Amino acid sequence: MAGTTTVEVPTSDGAAEAYLARPDGDGPFPAVLFFMDAFGLRPRLAEMAERIAARGYLVLVPNLFHRTGPMPRVDLADLADPQRRGELFGRIVPLIMALTPELVARDAGAYLDFLAARDDVADGPAAIVGYCMGGTNALRAIEAHPDRIAALASFHAGRVVTHEPDSPHRGVGAVTGELYFAHADRDDSMTADQIATLEAALDAAGVAYRSEVYVGAPHGFTMADTAMYDEGAAERHWTALFDLLDRTFRGSARRSDDGPHASV
Repeated sequence: MAGTTTVEVPTSDGAAEAYLARPDGDGPFPAVLFFMDAFGLRPRLAEMAERIAARGYLVLVPNLFHRTGPMPRVDLADLADPQRRGELFGRIVPLIMALTPELVARDAGAYLDFLAARDDVADGPAAIVGYCMGGTNALRAIEAHPDRIAALASFHAGRVVTHEPDSPHRGVGAVTGELYFAHADRDDSMTADQIATLEAALDAAGVAYRSEVYVGAPHGFTMADTAMYDEGAAERHWTALFDLLDRTFRGSARRSDDGPHASV
């Protein structure tokens, strides 16, 4: 049965605290890099990492906010109170905005180096999965390291499409692996127009991908420790994630130029 330990990952800006979940046995196991949502390292993410590890993957879940020190304790009960919710996001949003594309790319390289140096990690590229802001930054990571990350699964990510020159969707031409995007329905951080813009960029780049809107599911639908949790959508996400991981590590993920891959 998979278990989780806490490790420290060396980066150019100090050590990053991280969860490490691995299957039983000696391995080597394919590696999965797991990018957290804005609420950070907590039991729900450890539980999710263990579920992935139980399928035979070694999973690393780094604290993406490591430059500010240990992961701050977040009381998710604050989300139910408008005033406390505002205070919570007042603390978290600056941390999110401080994660520039350059820092994400540099940190992702350090996380991949940490995995590659382990005897229980299989040779070859890793896969990456990200949730909310983690999905956005996971896209930046695979764009920065296309030879080291073979596949991305992004769930209810926001701000994938912006008007900025460094918007994540503008870099998809670098990707050589396969991408999966699950969008929350009626998500102000990733609207129908933004989804269409992302898909057009992916089509133009010839990237192998699947893009789906989970109808009726709110932003954050995978997170069972928040009021946004949607059990049906969360189970659908597990099916999609494991389909991508199992296919990727059988070696069939590839670039494609045979037209649109979007579905709703």
